[in-house]
Amino acid sequence: MPQPLRFSRRLLLGTLATAVIGLTACSRTSDTPEYYQPKTLDKPRFIQAEYSFAVHPLHNPSRLFEVFNPLMEYLNNHIPHAYFRLEASRDYPTFDRKLAQASVDFALPNPYQTVTALKSKRYHVIAKMGDDQNFRGIILVRKDSGINKISDLRGKTISYPAPTALAATMLPQYFLQQNGLDIKHDLTNQYVGSQESSIMNVFHGEVDAAATWPPPWELLSQQRPELKRQLRVQWQTNPLPNNAIIVRDDIPTDVGKQVQYLLTNLHTSEQGRKILAGMYLSKFEIANNQSYEPVKQFLEDFQKTVRNPQDEI
Repeated sequence: MPQPLRFSRRLLLGTLATAVIGLTACSRTSDTPEYYQPKTLDKPRFIQAEYSFAVHPLHNPSRLFEVFNPLMEYLNNHIPHAYFRLEASRDYPTFDRKLAQASVDFALPNPYQTVTALKSKRYHVIAKMGDDQNFRGIILVRKDSGINKISDLRGKTISYPAPTALAATMLPQYFLQQNGLDIKHDLTNQYVGSQESSIMNVFHGEVDAAATWPPPWELLSQQRPELKRQLRVQWQTNPLPNNAIIVRDDIPTDVGKQVQYLLTNLHTSEQGRKILAGMYLSKFEIANNQSYEPVKQFLEDFQKTVRNPQDEI
């Protein structure tokens, strides 16, 4: 039976030292780190377990921290004796390796990455982002480009975030293939690393069109109104189930259930709705592995008719 905690001068000094270190870490303003530690809470907390929570590259790392740090702090404030640490990744391959190695405890992968992680039998789905109607690809062109029909893209260059970005890459490529273009031979495909980079490439005229998906487009164009003045959404694809929340199978069941409960009830409080608004999301929903069967079917069709998702073309 564990001994009760005894407050002592040594314990108090140790707690204060930890707080100072935490605040120092949070004051860094140089390169964005691979993970972020939220600010130390006002009251000392005795942590029994720390959990990493990795989010796939929805945004560049700096913006990702801004959007998802409030969610980590919400979990930290509502789950006693647990500490959730947000972990960003420089690019899609880095995030994919983390799931392949099962090196993170919780993750928010895209549906393709979800299906891949489930094959390893080391993770399972506990929730998903709602608003499936927004999980679709969009293709942007400049208003002065003269591109109006899909055939106008023949011989042109298109930017995408990454080969394994489902909404922003695979759905647009499938859409174009189904509508008469040969993705491998009729287009020059450029994978530029992030949603923002894809959008800015067409804005600056580096490419003829850009593929992305609605949340980063709405967010970036809100910050930079000139984007909507000069770009337009020319095409959009059909939707698929939105991004998942997965947990590694060896994480205590009660912790996973607490995270599931807090996420799927986030929309019921004013604080929670504010956090969701930063994600351009109305709510999280309870989900399980079977929720991603439509994605598995899409991926089979995509591989048969377009390319292997791991291939860069």
